[in-house]
Amino acid sequence: MSEAIETKIEEVMKKNFGRGVEQCTDDEVFQGLLIMTRDELAGRKPIESKKKLYYISAEFLIGKLLSNNLINLGIYDEVRQALERHGKRLERIEECEKEPSLGNGGLGRLAACFLDSVASLGLAGDGVGLNYHFGLFEQHFENHKQGVRKNPWIERNSWLKKQEGVNFTVPFRKKTVTSTLYDIDIPGYGKEGVNRLHLFDLDSVDESLVGNEGIDFDKNDFEKCLTLFLYPDDSDRAGQLLRVYQEYFMVSNAAQLIIKEQKDKGNDLKDLSKHVAIQINDTHPSMVIPELIRLLQLEGITMDKAIDIVTKTCAYTNHTILAEALEKWPMDYMEEVVPHLLPIIRELDNRIREKYEDPSVRIIDDDGRVHMAHMDIHFGHSVNGVAALHTEILKKSELNNFYKLYPEKFNNKTNGITFRRWLLHCNPRLSSYIEELIGPDFRKDADRLKDLLKYKDDENVLRRLRDIKRDNKRALADYFRHVQNVDINPDSIFDVQVKRLHEYKRQQMNCLFAIRKYLEIKAGKIPKHPITMIFGAKAAPAYVIAKDIIHLILCLSELTRNDPDVKDHFKVVMAENYNVTYAEKIIPAAEISEQISLASKEASGTSNMKFMANGAVTLGTDDGANVEIHELVGDENIYIFGKSSDEVIKLYDTKGYVSKDIYEKDEEIKKLVDFITGPELSAIGDMTSLTRLHDELINKDWFMTLLDTKEYIEVKEKVYEDYDDEKAWNRKALINIANSGFFSSDRTIKQYNDEIWHLNE
Repeated sequence: MSEAIETKIEEVMKKNFGRGVEQCTDDEVFQGLLIMTRDELAGRKPIESKKKLYYISAEFLIGKLLSNNLINLGIYDEVRQALERHGKRLERIEECEKEPSLGNGGLGRLAACFLDSVASLGLAGDGVGLNYHFGLFEQHFENHKQGVRKNPWIERNSWLKKQEGVNFTVPFRKKTVTSTLYDIDIPGYGKEGVNRLHLFDLDSVDESLVGNEGIDFDKNDFEKCLTLFLYPDDSDRAGQLLRVYQEYFMVSNAAQLIIKEQKDKGNDLKDLSKHVAIQINDTHPSMVIPELIRLLQLEGITMDKAIDIVTKTCAYTNHTILAEALEKWPMDYMEEVVPHLLPIIRELDNRIREKYEDPSVRIIDDDGRVHMAHMDIHFGHSVNGVAALHTEILKKSELNNFYKLYPEKFNNKTNGITFRRWLLHCNPRLSSYIEELIGPDFRKDADRLKDLLKYKDDENVLRRLRDIKRDNKRALADYFRHVQNVDINPDSIFDVQVKRLHEYKRQQMNCLFAIRKYLEIKAGKIPKHPITMIFGAKAAPAYVIAKDIIHLILCLSELTRNDPDVKDHFKVVMAENYNVTYAEKIIPAAEISEQISLASKEASGTSNMKFMANGAVTLGTDDGANVEIHELVGDENIYIFGKSSDEVIKLYDTKGYVSKDIYEKDEEIKKLVDFITGPELSAIGDMTSLTRLHDELINKDWFMTLLDTKEYIEVKEKVYEDYDDEKAWNRKALINIANSGFFSSDRTIKQYNDEIWHLNE
């Protein structure tokens, strides 16, 4: 096998570049491997099952694909060894690949993991989304602030394959457009067939609308800008309308593709639910419900029958407890973009009004807004949360009015991650050692990681885990130096919080701890171990306070890096343009996993699962999937602090939290908050931004930062203290790794299939 792979690589290089592997540049070797792998995938047949899944999502944060595809094809090691014999390193070749910019955070990364697992379980299931030319944005730091620019990731030679002859007409009020389809093959681990990620685009999109700096563009001509960016700035009407254009374009293409494929197979559209499962990932694809009803009517099916078919076919995943994240589009926006859907939406709303008196469950509210989640719940057959706590909160609180109507629809599907990428690929040192200890079966069955528990008191094993972590820390330190010219001490504690920047995730609370640690060191209290606090996050361009928090982090980074009393003992650093590639470097090196969201606000989280699998110990609230991590590893192997979700919900209900009271009554908290606008940071930062954040914490603090700050400080100091006992710490790390198998996305997808999709029945 190895010799055959080596011969094939040589042939590809000579055919495309006229010379062998050794004479090719790293970029040419990457291009050759891409061609070789893409050709191998193109020769594989689509996975077949009785019923097919269409997973519709605005985001698919798939990350770089070369190594993931080589792993799933079962040839990663052979390719790596073949390249080494010619003086090339696959790890360096991988750096030549541009990361597809098709997602933002956990929502998109989850969708990518799910596609991998659907294929790896041998199920027929395709993703459907949009082909964003510039993705979210590329983040850069300038004057201690987040700057944004376009992220052009699409190259002439890429994983995208244009599907000639597969085009659909999509009607808007102003104009009917014709779509173009691009596919990316999705191989399953150890499987012969492939599924696909379908990405729709418009040939009329004009990339020149966006300059080289910033991401502003004229949003009024939707034909020219429809797929330029994921989540274009929606702080004005034009941006909001563009979102509606994007969402309808996505779902209309999805619905037409589904109908086309069913007709091609000779299936009766009246039996659609027997052959098709549609998963609506968050509210962005919700218009697939009225659109599919419309299209079925055009096929001669009555309204009543079409509604029944769609309800039996569609299922909805809720990803948030935040009311503002559940989309509500004004009727006049819908009239402006998709007036032909309004008669159907009004009919759906009328049916609900006739059936239920409660105005809170209507699809169209008294302010003339269409509630997308309400439509999904009424006219889908399943509503699932993404962690046990999240689902209970939906049933008892946030969606209780719907749960009373449809208790049989509500179910939980705790999120998961694909261990192929988040252990095998990103942490080969650890995965190789695990294989030495327990064999290779965990690669397909993550539950087998539990076999590691027999080594939890083996000092040799624990020392080896420590050594692997140190190697990963050195690798991350080298990477920071290489990409950002930032020095970090690989012998320091790596305390990590990387995730989307949002107030409910409370990066600002971590900053208050950093301020306290800085002040302690200045006062002469030196920590036993040096500490490096690592952040990574992007803030939505219109989210002012989130950008202010990034500014504070970058100011603290400057302060700790340049203070001679502090820099050898404590540093704050921030990954620039945090993405999947950066995550693959940071997560294997992390020792403390910061999961500090306000209890009841994080639906699940998936970074917590990735850190756990790579031997980091969680410091967090009992929120989202942290609850299940806590149950799996026990009190001794996780650090939990903060008010419970029930207590937090009660505070919201009673308006019992007033941050100013805490600020005025607690001298230490007042000192930490006031440091934000104090002389040390004012000498570095922008006082408008710092003052705005300072005042927000005192006068609003909607996500209750100050509520948990004192306990957070106390528990975090306990974490640092426990780190001193190396054997006990490494034992905690091993127990976390061993129990992480529950969070395999293979398990999650099996539950979706067994309980919602029934693809093989």
